[in-house]
Amino acid sequence: MIKVSILYPYHDNVRFDIDYYRDKHMTLAAKYFGSALKGWSIDKGMSGGEPGSMPGFVASGHFLFDSVEAFQKVFEPVAHELIADIPNYTDSTPQILISEVVTSV
Repeated sequence: MIKVSILYPYHDNVRFDIDYYRDKHMTLAAKYFGSALKGWSIDKGMSGGEPGSMPGFVASGHFLFDSVEAFQKVFEPVAHELIADIPNYTDSTPQILISEVVTSV
């Protein structure tokens, strides 16, 4: 199993509409990904490691797939539309991490 994480770096005065991200963007992506998608979640940054510090990321979205190939097959046809939607909820430039899920509880 692999996880595709979209990480949105924090910066001063960052704009991130978590409601839009949850209710429109991520649910649209999940619809497009269909049965290839094994699960998804959203994290909202609260703070960094030091008490009272700003988080490194304002938010992140995560998608689970059986393989990188399964992700690429469903993402490539809709990539342009999903990427074009980013300015509707944030001015942060996302970073992508594709990782192997080693342990899950």
